[in-house]
Amino acid sequence: MDLIIILTYTAFCTVIFKVFKLPLNKWTVPTAALGGIVLLGALVFLMNYNHPYAKYAKEAFVTIPIVPEVTGTVATVDVVPNQMVNKGDLLFTLENENQKIALQKAEAALVEAKNAVLQKDQSLITAISKVTKATADRDRSKATYTRYQEGHDKGGVNSPFSQQQVDSKKKLYESSEAVLQAAISEEQRLRIVTESKILGENTQVAQLKAARDKTALDLENTYVRAPVDGMPIQVAIRPGVRAASLPLRPVMTFVPKEKRRIAAVFWQNSLLRLEKGLEAEVILDAVPGHVFKGKVVDIVAAMAEGQVSASGTLISARQIAQHGFVIGIIELEENLDDYNLPLGVQGQAVAINHKHDPLHVSLMRKILLRMMGWIKYIYPVK
Repeated sequence: MDLIIILTYTAFCTVIFKVFKLPLNKWTVPTAALGGIVLLGALVFLMNYNHPYAKYAKEAFVTIPIVPEVTGTVATVDVVPNQMVNKGDLLFTLENENQKIALQKAEAALVEAKNAVLQKDQSLITAISKVTKATADRDRSKATYTRYQEGHDKGGVNSPFSQQQVDSKKKLYESSEAVLQAAISEEQRLRIVTESKILGENTQVAQLKAARDKTALDLENTYVRAPVDGMPIQVAIRPGVRAASLPLRPVMTFVPKEKRRIAAVFWQNSLLRLEKGLEAEVILDAVPGHVFKGKVVDIVAAMAEGQVSASGTLISARQIAQHGFVIGIIELEENLDDYNLPLGVQGQAVAINHKHDPLHVSLMRKILLRMMGWIKYIYPVK
């Protein structure tokens, strides 16, 4: 861009010398040269200071690696590259016979558990009846024993009940008491089994229902669907390919449908005037002669050149010496899809700061940017 300014000034001086027929002597030539240095230097300084220029700008977009939740062999591929799909649309399927069989077994086990719970409920009712019967038998045996014991104690030697009869009734009473305690224990055991619940459901049934849901989820996960609206870009899988449920081995690259943005690289001194909300203009190599208007919507808060991660490797001097750049995110007013442009197009960008531009040198910046855009018809100047 600086070369364009110098060439423009040189052409302007040449026209002046030709039109006004100025002589080329020791006064006119140094005056034009020194005047150009002072004038252009001041204009370039004000322009670069107030209106940051990004020599490198590129559309940045996010990709989603598609990794199946379950491991299996690809059965069908239901999309082609660059095909726009909606959230939930089928991308590909895995062979799922094992999951279907597992789901049938889990459902059968769940039905069996529910029937077992009903049987245990009936067993509990039976146990309660046995406790009631045993209680009645115990009470009757107790009453008989008490009557024999009191009659023996009051009658003495003339008692109609012998000691042997009293002892016999006592043993019958103790036996009925033992039967009652056994019935009560059985009732308590069955009550614990039948009344053991979580969230109002039998614990065993709840466990088997969770297992059934897990197998149903595994079956559903054999149908790999689009996570959001977007398009698959890289579709290299084919039926028969083994797809593993490993985050480090995605089988497809998916690009979500989002508003397209440009990431522009600015020098660090541009931070003196670079801020969110500034007017921005972008030219792209793919669309020569056209200026896209937009706005600076964000400034990345960190520079990758200074990133340090915990590891056993020391920070090298080369890493510290590497120059870091500020990345500004520009959102365009126009939709790049209207120009049938692929994701990742590149070009140049400027941020216009009218607040600190009393001399309106932004006009110069805009003219130069458009000149660079025209040159892209022949060669994409960097």
